[in-house]
Amino acid sequence: MKLHELTSIEGSVKNRKRVGRGQGSGTGKTSGKGEKGQNARSGGGVRPGFEGGQLPLFRRLSKRGFNNYNFRTVYSTVNVEDLNRFDNDTVVDIKLLKEARLINKELDGVKVLGNGKLEKKLTVRANAFTRSAIEKINANGGKTEVI
Repeated sequence: MKLHELTSIEGSVKNRKRVGRGQGSGTGKTSGKGEKGQNARSGGGVRPGFEGGQLPLFRRLSKRGFNNYNFRTVYSTVNVEDLNRFDNDTVVDIKLLKEARLINKELDGVKVLGNGKLEKKLTVRANAFTRSAIEKINANGGKTEVI
Protein backbone atom coordinates (compact mmCIF):
# COMPACT_ATOMS: atom_id res chain seq x y z
CA MET A 1 0.00 0.00 0.00
CA LYS A 2 1.28 3.44 -0.93
CA LEU A 3 0.24 6.91 0.18
CA HIS A 4 -1.53 7.69 -3.08
CA GLU A 5 -3.58 4.48 -2.77
CA LEU A 6 -5.15 5.44 0.59
CA THR A 7 -8.85 6.23 0.55
CA SER A 8 -11.27 7.13 3.31
CA ILE A 9 -13.90 4.64 4.45
CA GLU A 10 -17.21 4.99 2.64
CA GLY A 11 -19.56 7.24 4.59
CA SER A 12 -16.85 8.69 6.84
CA VAL A 13 -16.49 11.93 4.86
CA LYS A 14 -19.66 13.93 4.28
CA ASN A 15 -20.10 16.96 2.07
CA ARG A 16 -20.92 20.08 4.05
CA LYS A 17 -24.43 21.47 3.80
CA ARG A 18 -24.40 24.40 1.35
CA VAL A 19 -27.33 26.56 2.42
CA GLY A 20 -29.18 29.11 0.31
CA ARG A 21 -28.73 27.21 -2.95
CA GLY A 22 -32.09 27.29 -4.78
CA GLN A 23 -34.25 24.42 -5.98
CA GLY A 24 -33.93 20.92 -4.62
CA SER A 25 -31.45 21.62 -1.84
CA GLY A 26 -34.15 21.94 0.82
CA THR A 27 -32.31 24.89 2.37
CA GLY A 28 -32.80 27.58 -0.28
CA LYS A 29 -34.21 31.10 0.13
CA THR A 30 -34.03 31.65 3.90
CA SER A 31 -31.30 29.04 4.41
CA GLY A 32 -33.27 27.10 7.02
CA LYS A 33 -33.59 30.12 9.32
CA GLY A 34 -37.28 30.83 8.85
CA GLU A 35 -38.66 34.31 8.21
CA LYS A 36 -37.19 37.47 9.78
CA GLY A 37 -36.46 37.87 13.48
CA GLN A 38 -33.28 38.02 15.51
CA ASN A 39 -32.19 34.47 14.70
CA ALA A 40 -32.51 35.05 10.94
CA ARG A 41 -30.07 38.01 10.95
CA SER A 42 -26.35 37.74 10.49
CA GLY A 43 -24.70 37.74 13.90
CA GLY A 44 -28.15 37.15 15.37
CA GLY A 45 -29.09 34.93 18.27
CA VAL A 46 -28.43 35.20 21.97
CA ARG A 47 -25.65 33.94 24.21
CA PRO A 48 -25.94 30.54 25.92
CA GLY A 49 -28.06 30.74 29.06
CA PHE A 50 -29.90 33.91 27.98
CA GLU A 51 -33.63 33.72 28.79
CA GLY A 52 -34.96 36.87 27.21
CA GLY A 53 -34.20 39.15 30.15
CA GLN A 54 -35.71 36.79 32.75
CA LEU A 55 -33.23 36.02 35.53
CA PRO A 56 -31.34 33.01 34.12
CA LEU A 57 -31.42 29.62 35.80
CA PHE A 58 -27.72 29.70 36.69
CA ARG A 59 -28.30 32.96 38.62
CA ARG A 60 -31.48 31.71 40.30
CA LEU A 61 -29.87 28.61 41.78
CA SER A 62 -27.96 28.88 45.04
CA LYS A 63 -24.18 28.86 45.01
CA ARG A 64 -23.74 27.51 48.52
CA GLY A 65 -22.27 24.22 49.62
CA PHE A 66 -18.97 22.42 49.22
CA ASN A 67 -17.65 21.13 45.93
CA ASN A 68 -14.57 18.92 45.88
CA TYR A 69 -13.76 19.50 42.20
CA ASN A 70 -10.77 21.77 42.81
CA PHE A 71 -9.23 19.32 45.28
CA ARG A 72 -9.81 16.05 43.40
CA THR A 73 -7.04 13.56 42.70
CA VAL A 74 -6.26 13.09 39.01
CA TYR A 75 -4.03 10.17 38.07
CA SER A 76 -2.12 9.44 34.88
CA THR A 77 -3.19 5.92 33.92
CA VAL A 78 -1.27 2.97 32.51
CA ASN A 79 -2.75 -0.39 31.55
CA VAL A 80 -1.14 -3.66 32.59
CA GLU A 81 -0.80 -4.77 28.94
CA ASP A 82 1.39 -1.71 28.22
CA LEU A 83 3.96 -3.00 30.73
CA ASN A 84 4.80 -5.99 28.46
CA ARG A 85 7.37 -3.85 26.64
CA PHE A 86 9.71 -4.01 29.65
CA ASP A 87 12.11 -6.92 30.26
CA ASN A 88 11.61 -9.47 33.04
CA ASP A 89 12.65 -8.43 36.58
CA THR A 90 12.57 -4.73 35.65
CA VAL A 91 11.61 -2.19 38.31
CA VAL A 92 8.96 -0.06 36.62
CA ASP A 93 8.59 3.37 38.21
CA ILE A 94 7.26 6.76 37.14
CA LYS A 95 10.61 7.84 35.65
CA LEU A 96 10.78 4.71 33.46
CA LEU A 97 7.15 5.14 32.34
CA LYS A 98 7.94 8.70 31.23
CA GLU A 99 11.03 7.57 29.30
CA ALA A 100 8.94 4.88 27.56
CA ARG A 101 6.31 7.57 26.80
CA LEU A 102 3.52 5.60 28.45
CA ILE A 103 2.65 8.74 30.41
CA ASN A 104 3.16 12.40 29.54
CA LYS A 105 2.56 14.12 32.86
CA GLU A 106 2.67 12.79 36.38
CA LEU A 107 -0.36 14.85 37.51
CA ASP A 108 -1.19 13.68 41.07
CA GLY A 109 0.49 10.33 40.49
CA VAL A 110 0.24 7.21 38.37
CA LYS A 111 -2.48 4.57 38.61
CA VAL A 112 -2.05 1.13 37.06
CA LEU A 113 -5.24 -0.30 35.55
CA GLY A 114 -5.97 -3.99 34.93
CA ASN A 115 -6.76 -3.88 31.19
CA GLY A 116 -5.12 -6.59 29.10
CA LYS A 117 -2.78 -9.44 29.91
CA LEU A 118 0.67 -9.25 31.50
CA GLU A 119 3.28 -11.85 30.50
CA LYS A 120 6.34 -10.46 32.33
CA LYS A 121 7.58 -10.63 35.92
CA LEU A 122 7.89 -6.99 37.01
CA THR A 123 8.17 -4.88 40.13
CA VAL A 124 5.80 -1.97 39.62
CA ARG A 125 5.99 1.20 41.73
CA ALA A 126 3.00 3.52 41.39
CA ASN A 127 0.68 5.69 43.48
CA ALA A 128 -2.38 3.48 43.01
CA PHE A 129 -3.42 0.13 41.55
CA THR A 130 -6.77 -1.41 40.71
CA ARG A 131 -7.52 -4.77 42.32
CA SER A 132 -7.35 -6.56 38.95
CA ALA A 133 -3.97 -4.96 38.17
CA ILE A 134 -2.53 -6.21 41.48
CA GLU A 135 -3.82 -9.74 40.77
CA LYS A 136 -2.33 -9.80 37.25
CA ILE A 137 1.08 -8.48 38.36
CA ASN A 138 1.28 -10.90 41.31
CA ALA A 139 0.12 -13.84 39.16
CA ASN A 140 3.37 -13.67 37.17
CA GLY A 141 5.51 -13.50 40.30
CA GLY A 142 5.85 -9.72 40.16
CA LYS A 143 5.42 -7.18 42.97
CA THR A 144 3.35 -4.05 43.43
CA GLU A 145 4.69 -1.22 45.55
CA VAL A 146 2.56 1.79 46.47
CA ILE A 147 4.67 4.94 46.55
